[in-house]
Amino acid sequence: MHTIITELKKEYPSLKFTASKQFYWSPESEDIFYKNDAAGIEATWSLLHETGHALLKHKSYKTDYELIRLEVAAWEKAKQLASQFDIQIDENHIQDCLDTYRDWLYKRSICPNCTTKSMQQGDFVHYRCFNCHTSWRVTASRFCRAYRRHKDVQLPEPLHAL
Repeated sequence: MHTIITELKKEYPSLKFTASKQFYWSPESEDIFYKNDAAGIEATWSLLHETGHALLKHKSYKTDYELIRLEVAAWEKAKQLASQFDIQIDENHIQDCLDTYRDWLYKRSICPNCTTKSMQQGDFVHYRCFNCHTSWRVTASRFCRAYRRHKDVQLPEPLHAL
C-alpha cells in the first residue's frame, strides 16, 4: 500500500493521503483516506478509485443518478491511473463495487407503505410513491442501513463523503 501511495504522491504532489479505518475521498478536507492495515491488490484498486474522486474534484451529489455517475467516473479514472502504474483493475470488482451502490439506492426507493419501487422527488433524501402517494425521507449516509421514514420525521444531514 505504501509503495503506491508514494508513487501517487510523486505523480500528484497536491494530493493528501491520510490513514483511516476505511477508504474514502473527503471533499470537505480534500483528503484521500485509506485503510492503513489494508493489503493486496483490491486495496490498491480502492485507493486508485478514491484518488479518482480527488482528481476529478468530486464534491457532492443531489440525486441517486448523480451518485452513480460520480462512482462510475471515479472507476474510469482509477482504470486510467492503474494503467500509468502498470496495474489492471478487474472489471468484475468494479461492477461488484457499483452493485453495492445500486443495491443501496434500490432499497431506499421502496415505498414503506406499499413496497412499490419509486423515484426521488427533489433532493437526495426525499421520495414519493407513484402508487399510493406516500412521501418518505431516507438518510443520505451510504454507511448506514437504508431507513425509510415518513416525510415528517427529520433526520440529521451527514457529510457526503464519496
